[in-house]
Amino acid sequence: MKNYKFIIEGNSYEVSVNGIEDSKADITVNGKAYSVEIVGEAIAEKPVSKPRPVKKENVANTQPKADIPKPKSGGNSKAVLSPLPGVILELKVKQGDTVKKGDIVLIMEAMKMENNISTEFEGVISTIKVSKGQSVMQNDVLVEID
Repeated sequence: MKNYKFIIEGNSYEVSVNGIEDSKADITVNGKAYSVEIVGEAIAEKPVSKPRPVKKENVANTQPKADIPKPKSGGNSKAVLSPLPGVILELKVKQGDTVKKGDIVLIMEAMKMENNISTEFEGVISTIKVSKGQSVMQNDVLVEID
């Protein structure tokens, strides 16, 4: 296994190449496993002289909701998760606010676009896990709702 640390557009990624077979590589990025297709020669076989664009896979819908991590605070809290990596631009709620399904809880920039992040739950904001300007990864807990 080979371990790497990448910084892409200011975001840090811990990457482990677990194995390569034919044109498929099993990798782990920030603790999440992926199977990716290799196009051309395997990078591990020779040094790379300049950065190459990474083919992004649509992983947002690849796992059933049962695999979504639960907040670590316990209780009956429900977590609003980041749908993709980005930067928090604006918080629309504060701790103690009551929200309904579909309410916007924050705005984040991802892929050079502003994205409204809304809740799928009703309840009271119990914890805000992020702050303005913070970088987040996909599936990071943004807010918790009781």
